[in-house]
Parts: sequence; structure tokens; C-alpha cells
Amino acid sequence: MTLRRTDQHPRTPDGRYFVVRGRLWRLSNPDLDPQERERLVRELMAARRAVRSVKDDPEALARVRAQVDAAKQALGERGPVWWSDGAPDYNRKAVRTTPYAEWFLSLGAEP
Repeated sequence: MTLRRTDQHPRTPDGRYFVVRGRLWRLSNPDLDPQERERLVRELMAARRAVRSVKDDPEALARVRAQVDAAKQALGERGPVWWSDGAPDYNRKAVRTTPYAEWFLSLGAEP
């Protein structure tokens, strides 16, 4: 599994998502303390590395995938949204089916 660097992908104007191959991915909570974010990213990366090392053990794989999910939720990339304006979550949705479609097309991107 490789990390996607979000600086290589367009970010929505509201800073909630980045777009990869026409799909929205939620960014982490910008209000996290930088040291806490760094700690959580280290945990996430360690768990992702562990996924590769235990792929032949279903029980261990379930445990480390739970660790990945916990880190992503703590970062705000999954689970409850980190914004408070009541806007819905479009995480993992095709950008063309969301209110971001016009913005994305204005970038000259393929839908």
C-alpha cells in the first residue's frame, strides 16, 4: 500500500477533501494539534506496514486493519466529520456526483 501525497492532488475549496482518479477522499482534521497529528500518522503508517506483514493471518489482519481504522478516525479521515456546519460527508464518493462536480470540471479535470 502506498501513501498518496495530497499536495499532488487537487483539494476542494473548503479544504475537506482531495481528489484522486475522480473520487473524493477526506482530509484529516486541520484543527488537530501538530504533535498529535504526527503521532497519529506514525501509528497509521505502522499499522499499514503491519497489514503487509500479517496478510496470511486472518485474525492478525483483522486486528491491524482495526488499528488502521482507529488511526484514520482519530485523524478525522473516517468516522464523524470534523466540520460543524452540518454539511454532509462525501468521502469516497465520485466527485461528479457531488456538489464539487462543477469546481472539479473548472480545473479542466476529467469527470
